[in-house]
Amino acid sequence: MSERVAVRKTYKLFIGGKFPRSESGRSYPVQNSNVALASRKDVRDAVLAARAAVRGWSGTTAYNRGQVLYRVAEMLEGRRDQFVGLGVPVAEVDEAIDRWVWYAGWSDKITQVYGNANPVAGPYFNLSAPEPTGVVGVLAPAEPALLGLVSVVAPAIVTGNTVVVLVADASPLPAITLSEVLATSDLPGGVVNLLTGRPTETAPWLAGHMDVNALDLTGVTDPEFGTELERAAAGNLKRVLRPPAAPVDWTADPGIARMTALLETKTVWHPKGG
Repeated sequence: MSERVAVRKTYKLFIGGKFPRSESGRSYPVQNSNVALASRKDVRDAVLAARAAVRGWSGTTAYNRGQVLYRVAEMLEGRRDQFVGLGVPVAEVDEAIDRWVWYAGWSDKITQVYGNANPVAGPYFNLSAPEPTGVVGVLAPAEPALLGLVSVVAPAIVTGNTVVVLVADASPLPAITLSEVLATSDLPGGVVNLLTGRPTETAPWLAGHMDVNALDLTGVTDPEFGTELERAAAGNLKRVLRPPAAPVDWTADPGIARMTALLETKTVWHPKGG
């Protein structure tokens, strides 16, 4: 009997809730598997999908968004061993699951903490309420591959934003496997779009895209490259989260800074009485 040849898995992109191959047809090998190599056309398709999802996702109730994030945690718990098999430490998988739950709990509370009723002189109500920024481009940190990704994606989407994530080319398997978890959860298509490949090749197109509202550069380690992306983002005055100045302890309490950084504040006046 001849020796069986294993079927090599091809990890595809995650765009609009589906798993297309790269428009360019390119891929690269990682851990005996093939991983799609995204192109600038894939970036445009991902932004289009993210924009189409903004209205529905931001328009759902905060309570329902929290339910969806909790469902992601449930699905991730069920595939825990698969991530461990990819080389993700057990502790990191557990922390990633807990991080989804933590942000799910903030979904219907962040408005109460970050919004407020303002004291004004006169017979008026003056209310400030946070609203999502829109489409957020994210350069995910390379390490820790799973917990770092969850820690930049979850705070962006829990408040109603949608994201296009560029994953580091050296450690894509936990990220694209997470997208398989997202696809089987209740997350609407287009809320999270994930592109594997070379961020140095695709990030300039994402940073300069005129339909992207904010840019999270957490995963950028080259200061010159970060500056280049900031300049590209200035074309439509994107909100930019700069790379951290010091190494990040991803296991620490994340606080609310990542959620509030991607919120806009709307202030409304309304007369009192009849």
